[in-house]
Amino acid sequence: MAIQKELWMGTIVEGLFASNSFMSKAFNADEYVLQGKTVHIPNAGAASGVEKNRKTKPASVKTRTDTDITFTLDEYTTDPVHISNADSSELSYNKRESVLRNDKLKLMDAVALDFIYNWSPDSARCVETTGAEVDAYTPDATGKRKGLCKADVLTLMTKFNEEDIPQEGRYLLLDAQMYSQLLDSLTANENTAFLASADAQNGVLGKLFSFNVMMRSKVGVYTNAKAKKAWSEAGAATDLAAGLAWHDQSVCRALGEVNAFENEGDPTWYGDIYSFLVRAGGRIMRSDNKGVMAIIQGTPTAGGQ
Repeated sequence: MAIQKELWMGTIVEGLFASNSFMSKAFNADEYVLQGKTVHIPNAGAASGVEKNRKTKPASVKTRTDTDITFTLDEYTTDPVHISNADSSELSYNKRESVLRNDKLKLMDAVALDFIYNWSPDSARCVETTGAEVDAYTPDATGKRKGLCKADVLTLMTKFNEEDIPQEGRYLLLDAQMYSQLLDSLTANENTAFLASADAQNGVLGKLFSFNVMMRSKVGVYTNAKAKKAWSEAGAATDLAAGLAWHDQSVCRALGEVNAFENEGDPTWYGDIYSFLVRAGGRIMRSDNKGVMAIIQGTPTAGGQ
C-alpha cells in the first residue's frame, strides 16, 4: 500500500512552522523563494531626512539606496528506510506509519537546530548569565557556569529598549536547564504571575520583562570565545550553553521544496523504501543584528563568582 504523499508532505509543513514552534515567530519569507532553493528579499534603504522650518529651497534631492537580503535554502534529507514485506503484512500495528512519523520528527529537529544557529548573533550581541553557579551541561563541557536569573532577562529587555525594538513580538527561547534556573530565581508571586501569562496554544510558557518565553530541550552553544557553533561540531570542555532572544521581524524563515519519496515493492530489498526531503532556511534580517541577542553562560572566576 503506497503512502499518501500529499498527506505526509502537508504534515511536515504544518509541523515545521506550527503556531507552537519558535520557528513560526519570524518574518515569513516563503513568497520570496525562487525556484524552491533561493530567497531574495527586497530591503528598503534608509528613510528620507526631515528638516524643521526648511530655509534652503529647492531642497536637494537624494536617491534611496535599496539592498537585498539573499540566502540559499539548505537541503535536508532523511536516510532511506526499508520496511520489509513481512513487516508490512504481518505486524499488528502499522509500522510504516510509525517509522515515517519518527523520521518526520527527526527531520524537523534538524531544521530547528539549524534555524537557531542561523539566527544566533556574533559575540558583540551576547549577554552573559549572572546567576548562581551550576554544573556545565553541554556535551563534553566541564566545570562550573553561572545560571540564568531574572536579572539577565531584565538586561536583555533594557538592551532591546535602548535599540527601540517594539515591545510586542519579543521572544526568548531557553533550553530546559536555563528555563528551570529562571523559574528558580523568581519569587512565588513572580512565578505565579509568569505562569498565568502562558499561551500554551502558541508555545509560550510565560511572559517576563516583555519577552514571550519558550523552551526546548536544547537551544544554542557557543565557544568560550563567544563564537557560535553547531551542535554537529565536537563538544569542548569550555563550551557555553546559550539561549536566544529576538523580535519576530528581526529574523526571517523560508520554506522551499518539500518531497516524500517512495519505492514500493523494491525487488532487491523485498519491501518498500521511503525518504523525505525539505528545503528550508533562515537568517537575521538586519545587517546590524539589532533585535537579536544571545544569552550565554557566564563563567565563574577562580575562587568564586
